[in-house]
Amino acid sequence: MGYQQGLSGLSASSSDLDVIGNNIANANTVGFKSGTAEFADMYANSIATAVNQQVGIGTQLSEVQQQFSQGTITTTNQALNVAINGNGFFQMSSNGTLTYSRNGVFQLDKNGYITNAQGLQLMGYGANSSGIINTAQTVPLKVPTANIAPQATTSITAGLNLNAQDDLMLGAPTVTAGAGNTGTLNTTGATITNGAAGTNTDNYTINFTSPTTYTITDHTLGTTSASQDFTAGTAITLGNGESITFSGAPESGDSYTVAPNPTAFNQNSASTYNYSTSTTAYDTLGGSQTVNMYFAKTSAGTWNVYAGTSTGAATLVGTANFNSSGTLVSTANPDGTPTTTLGAFNVSIPTSDGSSTPQNITLNLGTTTQYGGKDGVNSLSTDGYAAGQLTSFTVGTDGTLTGNYSNGQTAALGQIVLANFSNQNGLVDLGNNEYGQTAASGVAQISAPGSTNHGVLQGGAVENSNVDLTSELVNLITAQRNYQANAQTIKTQQTVDQTLINL
Repeated sequence: MGYQQGLSGLSASSSDLDVIGNNIANANTVGFKSGTAEFADMYANSIATAVNQQVGIGTQLSEVQQQFSQGTITTTNQALNVAINGNGFFQMSSNGTLTYSRNGVFQLDKNGYITNAQGLQLMGYGANSSGIINTAQTVPLKVPTANIAPQATTSITAGLNLNAQDDLMLGAPTVTAGAGNTGTLNTTGATITNGAAGTNTDNYTINFTSPTTYTITDHTLGTTSASQDFTAGTAITLGNGESITFSGAPESGDSYTVAPNPTAFNQNSASTYNYSTSTTAYDTLGGSQTVNMYFAKTSAGTWNVYAGTSTGAATLVGTANFNSSGTLVSTANPDGTPTTTLGAFNVSIPTSDGSSTPQNITLNLGTTTQYGGKDGVNSLSTDGYAAGQLTSFTVGTDGTLTGNYSNGQTAALGQIVLANFSNQNGLVDLGNNEYGQTAASGVAQISAPGSTNHGVLQGGAVENSNVDLTSELVNLITAQRNYQANAQTIKTQQTVDQTLINL
């Protein structure tokens, strides 16, 4: 009779209202997935009842189906807020009991473990001290507080430009009078007129062939000039970068030799080199020293390279040679032998803090050029660093938790994993945005975010509830009408019963 159908309808409508009310209540719950009440009709089972004469006896709640559609993602800029974009659940652990959640609001507990508001630990792949992630099993993720170990510098790579128009590192040329001179010649010495001229490194002899004529022999090139007229007090040009002036009168056979005068390198005197730069090198304990590099042009296209610590003595580490196009074509060790690798010089610096000493470093100048223009650094890098403290961390789309350290280094701290299920609606809702695995859901399929059918992560963001308030309010009106209609069914049946009683 109508009472049973009406009562089942009231119960169903009440359940529908409960589900809709729960959706509305969780419209602002991070990671919440709305539910939909699904119903099924009921018929009395009787062998004697003809199929075409069956009358339904009401309705029943078949299931509450979760809607696992994607919620909108909101940026929070909180490092430990993580949103899932796509399929999957965070795997959480409570003393070994695993649950699953879409709520990505996490925090650090007193021991450094990443947990949610209920204290459940976030699971993922752990990383060792070298930042290598172990994907063999999931473990509670922990943010380490220990310093990252230092790395000793073994290589300094510098890309420089050395000015092709820089002066040669030469002092005033040396002038020596011939042993058999008989004239009355005097000179104040040779003078450099063009400091960048490559011929300043040549050796010259001025030979007086008569009291009024002379020739110049360039011993470096092996050439002798034609006879030229001599006039006392008039400068005689040597090559294209030097000159010498004589007073007095020469005799036939008098001579003077002019030789280059290299400038002795002194790291404390900028006048003894053309350019210098520096960088920091770290030893095996993370101690730092400033390594200075000095460059002195000794001839056209040839440079001496010196290196040493700022507190020690810089020494010659080799020479660099450039062609007419400004390209580095050869490098040599201090003994003149070619370097094993073009542009690679060996630098040895002492340490005194208990670290490995001496510290051998390769100075790589392979990309250095010699062009006209200013001396300068185009690139400069080292492969070492000091010990560092963790300053912040970020979460990548693949779930990798990357730590940023005070020494400028980064390292993987672990990787968040996602769990997917063949039947998400087979999960049991445990409350607190947690779900439990059941036989109906199938086993958890654990993988890194972005792989197979697993979604990706967005750090510094959360996934909002997927509840559509507009739809839920319309559903609420519909459920209310359904409830009222079922109540009317009972009222109608009551009227019928009263009619029978009054017969």
